[in-house]
Amino acid sequence: MSRSAKAALITIPAVFLVFLVFIVIALFARSSAQSEASEAVAANRVPLVQENSRVLDDAGPEAPTLVEFLDFECEACGALHPVVEDIREQYDGRINVVVRYFPIPGHLNSMTSAVAVEAAAQQGQFEAMYRKMFATQTEWGERQDSEALRFRGFAEELGLDMAAYDAAVADPATEARVAEDFAAGQALGVQGTPTFFIDGELVTPTQVSDLTDALDGALAARE
Repeated sequence: MSRSAKAALITIPAVFLVFLVFIVIALFARSSAQSEASEAVAANRVPLVQENSRVLDDAGPEAPTLVEFLDFECEACGALHPVVEDIREQYDGRINVVVRYFPIPGHLNSMTSAVAVEAAAQQGQFEAMYRKMFATQTEWGERQDSEALRFRGFAEELGLDMAAYDAAVADPATEARVAEDFAAGQALGVQGTPTFFIDGELVTPTQVSDLTDALDGALAARE
């Protein structure tokens, strides 16, 4: 793990505590969630990756696939973001990494931020806005007013076509696209964020090695 990833877990105690709480909750629900998710994937009722899913890394159809359901306002997602980035670097060119939206209803700006990211994605700037959201999460997360104007400012900073961006944000189809991921997550037994799947199997990490071990196993199975 890179120094930046270690720093994210060591030098931000408040956020790390949120991650620990997430782990406790996740472990409590792990057994039933894993069973439900495995059954849904095995029955092909809900595809983990859809044609319109947002892809960060594409190593091809033969490579293992890491899918993360996330909420841009979720502090645990923010805490693990540098870890995910480190994993992307470590396995660059060897795995697929897919992001699916799972805006938690109790977070005021979870849907607003996801819609902003999806609007940017429609202009080929998914990753840039994705990174922007996590880089600034502490500035707008948990606020009790709408941050839509702030997110529009991010779009301007990225040099997006603002007329197209505004139209996408206003278009109900953009929010419906986010809601589609949320519904898929619920059908797969996702109960919180971040939730990870590797090659269709739910992985509930208690440490970073849980993710890397699963990826190493998936890669080894292909040799």
